[in-house]
Amino acid sequence: MANAYFDHNSTSALKPQVLEAMMPYMTKQHGNPASQHSFGRHAHEAIEQARHQVAKAVGAQASQVVFTASGTEANNFAITGIASNLKQTQILTSSIEHPCVTNPAKAMQWRGWEAKSIQVDDSGNVDLRDLQTLLEAPTDLVSVMMANNETGAIQNIGRVVELATRKKALVHTDAVQALGKINVNFNDLNVHAMTVSSHKIGGPLGAGALVLNKRVDIQPLLYGGGQERGLRSGTENIAAIVGFGTACELAKQGLKDFSSHTLMLRQLLEIGLQRTDAIIFGQHANRLPNTSFFAFKNIDGETLVTALDKLGFAVASGSACSSASSEPSHVLLAMGVDPDLARGAIRVSFSADNTKKQVEKFLQAIKQAVKDLRQLTSVAA
Repeated sequence: MANAYFDHNSTSALKPQVLEAMMPYMTKQHGNPASQHSFGRHAHEAIEQARHQVAKAVGAQASQVVFTASGTEANNFAITGIASNLKQTQILTSSIEHPCVTNPAKAMQWRGWEAKSIQVDDSGNVDLRDLQTLLEAPTDLVSVMMANNETGAIQNIGRVVELATRKKALVHTDAVQALGKINVNFNDLNVHAMTVSSHKIGGPLGAGALVLNKRVDIQPLLYGGGQERGLRSGTENIAAIVGFGTACELAKQGLKDFSSHTLMLRQLLEIGLQRTDAIIFGQHANRLPNTSFFAFKNIDGETLVTALDKLGFAVASGSACSSASSEPSHVLLAMGVDPDLARGAIRVSFSADNTKKQVEKFLQAIKQAVKDLRQLTSVAA
């Protein structure tokens, strides 16, 4: 089993303080938040406290936070819910978006919408000139992620909003990877909707949120008992929501230390990689401090991930959320990377708990793994 976990962009370990906050709602406190007795009232108060914690972490008001079961659900909710209450024009999404943004956008074509993709440059940054050109056609919704889950490239959301709102288009941003790694402020971004998730920041799986501008008209995701202001009915997952709130509070408190520590680790890693023949993608882009995405020529990414796992290091080949696909990373293809090289891509993503010693050992391990795989390839040839 791997003893160094470098796949935090996929999911992060549950923080002890988060588990402690959740435990009462998994053992002793079992009231339904809709109930009027003391158990129910206590559960409701816990959810509202978590709502305030999430809102504070992202520079929003508690009344703007709608809890969901995941970031994927929140992204689907944003695209389909907002578009359903607008005239049928076009939805623009960047070519590096997660499938849980692009797929619902494409699905809206069945309802008369047109889904188009915004190009990116070779560093993984959204091409603002292409966005401006696309906006010449009637557009009502634009979705661009705040930071990419594979390369870590941070997008210029302010400029996206400026261009889109000139054409009276609403803007959604997927900030799942950004939260806890860089400053995220909903009001400063001036977007109309924003997605965040729990399990990327030391919170539990099964909790996410859509943050909404109060002026945005959105169709409910689920109908039923009227929970979450009638936008997502269903009895809330109290323990997960409480954990999400606590994780947000801790992430906000630890943001500066997280950023400086993980950037130091990334720089150490990439200095070591530059001494080999590794190709680092988006190296000169403004990136998340904890993320590095790279490949070696003629080395298959999945094979290298398996070899590293045997050596005690857990990393990802491309996006873990799309790991069922054997196709090259769509992010790298959008950046113009050769498909054969893109198939070799692996991602390292650090947390505050990773150490310099782990990175140093990883560099030794990857050098040996690449050498062994090349020898095997040479023998096979």
